[in-house]
Amino acid sequence: MTQLTLQQANQIIAAALAQSKASGYQPMGIAVLDASGNLKAFAGEDGASMFRFDVARAKAWGAVGMGVSSRTLAQRAKDNPNFFVSLAATAGGKFLAQPGAVVIKDAQGKVIGAVGASGGTGDEDEAICMAGVAAVGLAAG
Repeated sequence: MTQLTLQQANQIIAAALAQSKASGYQPMGIAVLDASGNLKAFAGEDGASMFRFDVARAKAWGAVGMGVSSRTLAQRAKDNPNFFVSLAATAGGKFLAQPGAVVIKDAQGKVIGAVGASGGTGDEDEAICMAGVAAVGLAAG
């Protein structure tokens, strides 16, 4: 079984932040979690608000827990809002179904973690997460 390494997590963050800077986005916070939802690495850019960590982690935590991107979760939440409100409450505030996080998959397609970002729009957050994952040769989902 492939595991997400600290080196990979830090490389994902570095590449995501480079993409953010190149795109001219606002200061970002980026959280990388392992397959069990544990924090592997986090970085917050200078000027990022205090909420960046909690939002980025919650997006990634929901994604890894459900095995799909937070965009997919946001779409599912529209069709079943009661379930997702209950899920967020059950998770003690660690779950956020909003675009901006993707799962990280190994070469066999197994989910080995997730990365979430906060600071831009959901599309911007998701784009830099995908760029970070691609930079280490893993698949984003």
